[in-house]
Amino acid sequence: MTSKLPLRTALIGLSSTAVTSWASTAHLPALLSDTGRPKFVIKALLNSSVDAAKAAIEKYNIPPDAKAYGSPVDLAADPDIDLVICNTRVDKHFETIIDSVRKGKDVYVEWPVAAKAEHIEELIETSKQSGSRIAVGLQGRWAPPAVKLRELLENGRSSLGKVLSAEYFAQKEVGGNPIVIGFGHVFDTVLSVLGELDLESIHGRTQLQRPEIRIRNPSTNKIVGSMTSDVPDLLSFHGALVPSQLSAPDATLSFYFRRGQPFPGTPSLTWTINCERGEIRLVSPSGIALQASAYESPVTIQVHRFDTNEVEEVEWGWSERQEELPLLARSVSECLYAFADGKAEGDGWTGIESAAVRARLIEKFLSDA
Repeated sequence: MTSKLPLRTALIGLSSTAVTSWASTAHLPALLSDTGRPKFVIKALLNSSVDAAKAAIEKYNIPPDAKAYGSPVDLAADPDIDLVICNTRVDKHFETIIDSVRKGKDVYVEWPVAAKAEHIEELIETSKQSGSRIAVGLQGRWAPPAVKLRELLENGRSSLGKVLSAEYFAQKEVGGNPIVIGFGHVFDTVLSVLGELDLESIHGRTQLQRPEIRIRNPSTNKIVGSMTSDVPDLLSFHGALVPSQLSAPDATLSFYFRRGQPFPGTPSLTWTINCERGEIRLVSPSGIALQASAYESPVTIQVHRFDTNEVEEVEWGWSERQEELPLLARSVSECLYAFADGKAEGDGWTGIESAAVRARLIEKFLSDA
């Protein structure tokens, strides 16, 4: 489905009561920015009830003519909606967007796509039948540090030759399911730079080291309870990259991800790309989420050239329109704008079939646990 701008937009999950809200901190600023307003007009909210939607309309000063919905079916039936943006809990994604997909509305759903693999497949098949475009919030592919790494590898300026191997170490506690959400985002970002993995070559291990998880109130930073997890908190693997113009034959990706507090002074994220004539290293001291909040301390990129033994600092930066937005909204905004502008899948936004490839691979890691 494509429509002229601005797109008549419905938000799912813009809560007036949630302590933390990705919808209000990452999506809403992008929609209401000087760049976003010509592309989007908020015409409806869908929450758990009509009253909850009305409360959010009032809290966030949404135009009073916006409709309040408590039912995904009712939202899907609204002929005045072009685009639906979903920011609910993962286990609610499918049930809140499938009716809109059946009606041919365009949908932007945050990652992970859905809680069940069969739901992802149903969304893919339904969208093919209805003509709905589905974008998935894998914003890390277009985070400026990732874009800069692709430039270094693709445009030949680095003169480093083809990729021989790469290593990725992440040691920062993340919210939700640490594998599907935390690992999933960084894994997707890595492969968006390096290329896909040969699935038959993967050797990995997962482990649940600390099943008892403390629950922290984000507003007070105090521990308020605990829960028992059944999701692995350690994942390590290595595998061969699919041959490409960027990588040498049998180039290897080694990946280590651990949920938990890093050793003091240890960067949360270190990403090394070993090439034929040099090495690239990205370091993020304070977080792994390049698509979101990893910028409390500077994220640095360096190139080591073997022939001169020199280390070069590589500059990267936000665009002017990104700098006008809160940090969490910057990568999200570029994907939303590309989607609204009708750009082709892969040109600024991730389609559901590409996201499904990543979801299947992550599910393989979990099923092998």
